[in-house]
Amino acid sequence: MEEWTFVHVTDIHVGSPDSFRFAPAWNENWKTARSQIIAAAPDFLLVGGDVARDGLLHRSELEQIKADLDSLPFPYHVIPGNMDIGNKYTDIAGPQRDDPSLNVTEKGLAQFESIFGPLWWSFDHKNIRFSGLSDIAINSGLPQEARLWRWVEDQNVRPHADRHVWLSHHAPFIDSPDEPNFNIAEPGQYHDWYFGIDEPGRGRLLESFKLTRANIVLSGHIHCRHKQKFDAIEYY
Repeated sequence: MEEWTFVHVTDIHVGSPDSFRFAPAWNENWKTARSQIIAAAPDFLLVGGDVARDGLLHRSELEQIKADLDSLPFPYHVIPGNMDIGNKYTDIAGPQRDDPSLNVTEKGLAQFESIFGPLWWSFDHKNIRFSGLSDIAINSGLPQEARLWRWVEDQNVRPHADRHVWLSHHAPFIDSPDEPNFNIAEPGQYHDWYFGIDEPGRGRLLESFKLTRANIVLSGHIHCRHKQKFDAIEYY
């Protein structure tokens, strides 16, 4: 069997001086990683969100990183992160900031889609299916969430591929698929709340992973590498 590769990269946070949070070192990190990825010559690249430092606030940052990705010598497939479209939905403030003011918005989702294309997608490559989605829309109540679940339901009934890799920005859960929702207002639970996907959307998404016979789920957001396995699915 012929060997082939793909690369998954996430949370590259490429920014510009337009942002008050601009970190030039992060841009340099991406330049280094970009060179390494090109040298690896993968069949394609998966980009798991947070492509820009402040893409939600500065459309130009999204446009600049898209031009950069477009110049790669192989295809890429991208989903948005919270710095690109806004944070997961909440109507409760956290212990240190006004989290509802940072919520994902219909406008933010539409802006990302107008630049990068569909917010969710699926394609087959050499008998392996790759599916990515804008998980931040989950539990938001925005019009895009209804569209997302219609798309997910369509994936659930498709003929299966030999293997299936899913891509999300948030980790579907922190420690266990059946863990309760974390309390944003509790300082000791805030980070766990921030990094995972809440019920009821989480359960619906995990059920889709099972129905589509997922083998691997790739996510980012947490900025560290961690592997878990539940129900024969490997979560990275």
